[in-house]
Amino acid sequence: MNHGAQDISLFSLAIGFLALLIPILILNYFKIKIIKDLAISLLRMTLQLSLVGVYLEVIFKINNLWINLLWIIAMILVTAWTSVKRVKLNFKNYIFPVTLAILISLTLTNIFFIGTIIRPAYLFDARYLIPISGMILGNSLNHNIVGLSTYLDAFRTKKELYYFILTNSGNRQLAIQPFIKESIIRALNPLIAGMSVMGLISLPGMMTGQILGGSSPATAIKYQIMIMIAIFTGCFFSLLLSIIFANKKLFDKYGNLSYY
Repeated sequence: MNHGAQDISLFSLAIGFLALLIPILILNYFKIKIIKDLAISLLRMTLQLSLVGVYLEVIFKINNLWINLLWIIAMILVTAWTSVKRVKLNFKNYIFPVTLAILISLTLTNIFFIGTIIRPAYLFDARYLIPISGMILGNSLNHNIVGLSTYLDAFRTKKELYYFILTNSGNRQLAIQPFIKESIIRALNPLIAGMSVMGLISLPGMMTGQILGGSSPATAIKYQIMIMIAIFTGCFFSLLLSIIFANKKLFDKYGNLSYY
């Protein structure tokens, strides 16, 4: 019985890119101007994954605490930087609150799920810490962008509602509740919907990868359930803390909206 995934040769990998030829021709026919963006994204993805593949081979062998943590910190910084940039926030004001939110949520999620559920012999084992952190951060990035964008857009379009509740209640926390609620619903609904049909219309990447790598389907399923709960928890706290910390800059001491 084969206990590892069948390798893909570089020649076969190159042939795989030919699958994009028909979509590109159709895009060109309809003059849909995303071919350049697609080409750049493909090039970046290929180069970045190739470099990460080489790096992870080394980091898994070394498995050093400080190197592992340094890699996680780098991923957190890139996630926070991308979130702030995509939401078009003031970098100087919001990079620290968003970074702190992501750091806290990821740390707590990893401690619970890796330390309590998986319980490897070495808590900071690179083979668990880095892939799981990467999946949580990758999803947190997407949902943070949607959630923060929704939160700020709501204040731009419905600021009268905020001031109405604030004036009548005198409670800023009560006034921002509808905006936080809308932000969380918009951000996490796609994730909840995806979880509800998992196994029916989709086989998740982690589960498929483990099966191809030689794990039994039962083991792969348990890991997939665990990682989906970890992803949801990480995304939820990352977004919630990002909103809470960002509020320090979004409002002045009197509860008035500041420029963001």
